Amino acid sequence: MTPLQCVQLQFEAYNERDLPRFLSAFAEDVRSFRLPDMTPLLAGKAAYGEFYARERFVHEGLRAEVINRIALGNTVIDHEMIHGLGPEPIETAIMFVIRDGLIAEVFAIPGKLPSKALTDS
Repeated sequence: MTPLQCVQLQFEAYNERDLPRFLSAFAEDVRSFRLPDMTPLLAGKAAYGEFYARERFVHEGLRAEVINRIALGNTVIDHEMIHGLGPEPIETAIMFVIRDGLIAEVFAIPGKLPSKALTDS
């Protein structure tokens, strides 16, 4: 798969809440970070599966909307609005680094969180 095909596959599977298909886009040793902190949030495909099964795909209204997508070599950056995790959409940028046709690293760059999310943390 090309980097764009790989990211599109995970994006479609995310919106369908299809966990096996979603995980098929990720390397076994995938790592996820929230910038600017470089401490891994999730490490390994198994951790991804557990997190998305428990924390994301349980939300009926979950869906991501791509505002803009940039591809540069083996890196794809999505500017997204995430719907269904709270009363307001969450704006974020996600940078995917693709190696050997699979997502190897994910960097989340949070936008401003909705006011309710700020008070809930």
